[in-house]
Amino acid sequence: MQGIKRRVVYVTLYEAIAIVLASAGFLLMSDADLPHAGALSVISSAVAVLWNVAFNHAFERWESRQAVRGRSLRRRLAHAVGFEGGLAAMLVPVMAWWLDVGLWHAVAMDLGLVLFFLAYTFVFNWVFDRVFGLPRSALPV
Repeated sequence: MQGIKRRVVYVTLYEAIAIVLASAGFLLMSDADLPHAGALSVISSAVAVLWNVAFNHAFERWESRQAVRGRSLRRRLAHAVGFEGGLAAMLVPVMAWWLDVGLWHAVAMDLGLVLFFLAYTFVFNWVFDRVFGLPRSALPV
Protein backbone atom coordinates (compact mmCIF):
# COMPACT_ATOMS: atom_id res chain seq x y z
CA MET A 1 0.00 0.00 0.00
CA GLN A 2 1.41 3.36 -1.01
CA GLY A 3 0.62 7.06 -1.28
CA ILE A 4 -2.39 8.80 0.19
CA LYS A 5 -4.20 5.52 0.93
CA ARG A 6 -1.27 4.44 3.12
CA ARG A 7 -1.29 7.78 4.98
CA VAL A 8 -5.05 7.67 5.60
CA VAL A 9 -4.93 4.08 6.87
CA TYR A 10 -1.89 4.90 9.01
CA VAL A 11 -3.40 7.97 10.68
CA THR A 12 -6.80 6.32 11.18
CA LEU A 13 -5.37 3.18 12.82
CA TYR A 14 -2.76 5.10 14.81
CA GLU A 15 -5.27 7.55 16.27
CA ALA A 16 -8.04 4.99 16.89
CA ILE A 17 -5.71 2.74 18.88
CA ALA A 18 -4.17 5.76 20.62
CA ILE A 19 -7.62 6.99 21.71
CA VAL A 20 -8.43 3.63 23.30
CA LEU A 21 -5.07 3.40 25.06
CA ALA A 22 -5.01 7.05 26.15
CA SER A 23 -8.54 6.67 27.55
CA ALA A 24 -7.27 3.80 29.70
CA GLY A 25 -4.36 5.97 30.82
CA PHE A 26 -6.62 8.87 31.76
CA LEU A 27 -8.81 6.43 33.72
CA LEU A 28 -5.78 5.18 35.65
CA MET A 29 -4.30 8.64 36.30
CA SER A 30 -7.49 10.39 37.43
CA ASP A 31 -10.91 9.90 38.94
CA ALA A 32 -12.58 10.32 35.54
CA ASP A 33 -15.19 7.89 34.27
CA LEU A 34 -14.90 6.24 30.85
CA PRO A 35 -17.02 8.75 28.89
CA HIS A 36 -15.05 11.65 30.38
CA ALA A 37 -11.66 9.99 29.78
CA GLY A 38 -12.70 8.91 26.29
CA ALA A 39 -13.84 12.40 25.34
CA LEU A 40 -10.52 13.85 26.56
CA SER A 41 -8.67 11.28 24.45
CA VAL A 42 -10.64 12.30 21.35
CA ILE A 43 -10.02 15.99 22.07
CA SER A 44 -6.31 15.33 22.65
CA SER A 45 -6.07 13.32 19.44
CA ALA A 46 -7.74 16.06 17.40
CA VAL A 47 -5.47 18.72 18.90
CA ALA A 48 -2.39 16.55 18.25
CA VAL A 49 -3.32 15.92 14.61
CA LEU A 50 -4.06 19.61 13.93
CA TRP A 51 -0.91 20.70 15.78
CA ASN A 52 1.13 18.16 13.79
CA VAL A 53 -0.06 19.64 10.50
CA ALA A 54 0.40 23.27 11.60
CA PHE A 55 3.74 22.77 13.34
CA ASN A 56 5.30 20.73 10.54
CA HIS A 57 4.15 23.27 7.95
CA ALA A 58 5.70 26.12 9.96
CA PHE A 59 8.86 24.14 10.73
CA GLU A 60 9.39 23.18 7.09
CA ARG A 61 8.85 26.82 5.99
CA TRP A 62 11.48 27.92 8.51
CA GLU A 63 13.75 25.05 7.48
CA SER A 64 13.54 25.97 3.79
CA ARG A 65 14.97 29.42 4.57
CA GLN A 66 18.02 28.12 6.42
CA ALA A 67 21.45 28.39 4.82
CA VAL A 68 22.46 24.95 6.05
CA ARG A 69 20.29 22.19 4.58
CA GLY A 70 19.63 18.75 5.98
CA ARG A 71 18.36 17.49 9.29
CA SER A 72 21.14 17.34 11.82
CA LEU A 73 20.68 15.88 15.28
CA ARG A 74 20.35 19.43 16.63
CA ARG A 75 17.61 20.30 14.12
CA ARG A 76 15.75 17.04 14.83
CA LEU A 77 15.94 17.72 18.57
CA ALA A 78 14.62 21.25 18.02
CA HIS A 79 11.74 19.81 15.98
CA ALA A 80 10.86 17.22 18.64
CA VAL A 81 11.11 19.67 21.55
CA GLY A 82 9.13 22.32 19.66
CA PHE A 83 6.39 19.89 18.72
CA GLU A 84 6.06 18.27 22.14
CA GLY A 85 6.42 21.59 23.98
CA GLY A 86 3.70 23.21 21.90
CA LEU A 87 1.42 20.22 22.30
CA ALA A 88 1.95 20.20 26.07
CA ALA A 89 1.27 23.94 26.27
CA MET A 90 -2.12 23.29 24.65
CA LEU A 91 -3.05 20.01 26.34
CA VAL A 92 -1.93 20.47 29.95
CA PRO A 93 -4.45 23.23 30.74
CA VAL A 94 -7.19 21.27 28.95
CA MET A 95 -6.37 18.11 30.93
CA ALA A 96 -6.31 20.03 34.22
CA TRP A 97 -9.68 21.64 33.51
CA TRP A 98 -11.37 18.59 31.97
CA LEU A 99 -10.29 16.18 34.70
CA ASP A 100 -10.50 18.76 37.50
CA VAL A 101 -6.91 18.20 38.61
CA GLY A 102 -4.09 20.60 39.43
CA LEU A 103 -1.62 21.81 36.81
CA TRP A 104 1.21 19.72 38.29
CA HIS A 105 -0.97 16.62 38.11
CA ALA A 106 -1.77 17.47 34.49
CA VAL A 107 1.95 18.00 33.75
CA ALA A 108 2.71 14.57 35.23
CA MET A 109 -0.07 13.03 33.13
CA ASP A 110 1.28 14.75 30.02
CA LEU A 111 4.78 13.45 30.76
CA GLY A 112 3.28 9.97 31.09
CA LEU A 113 1.58 10.41 27.72
CA VAL A 114 4.82 11.58 26.09
CA LEU A 115 6.69 8.52 27.38
CA PHE A 116 3.85 6.22 26.38
CA PHE A 117 3.63 7.69 22.87
CA LEU A 118 7.39 7.33 22.40
CA ALA A 119 7.09 3.56 22.86
CA TYR A 120 3.68 3.31 21.16
CA THR A 121 4.86 5.13 18.03
CA PHE A 122 7.92 2.88 17.73
CA VAL A 123 5.88 -0.33 18.10
CA PHE A 124 3.00 0.88 15.93
CA ASN A 125 5.33 1.85 13.06
CA TRP A 126 7.15 -1.47 13.22
CA VAL A 127 3.90 -3.47 13.18
CA PHE A 128 2.33 -1.26 10.50
CA ASP A 129 5.32 -1.75 8.19
CA ARG A 130 5.27 -5.53 8.81
CA VAL A 131 1.54 -5.74 7.99
CA PHE A 132 1.31 -3.23 5.12
CA GLY A 133 4.89 -3.27 3.82
CA LEU A 134 7.40 -0.46 3.65
CA PRO A 135 6.59 2.87 2.01
CA ARG A 136 8.13 3.42 -1.42
CA SER A 137 10.70 5.82 0.09
CA ALA A 138 12.12 3.00 2.23
CA LEU A 139 12.17 0.25 -0.39
CA PRO A 140 15.55 -0.89 -1.73
CA VAL A 141 16.40 0.57 -5.11
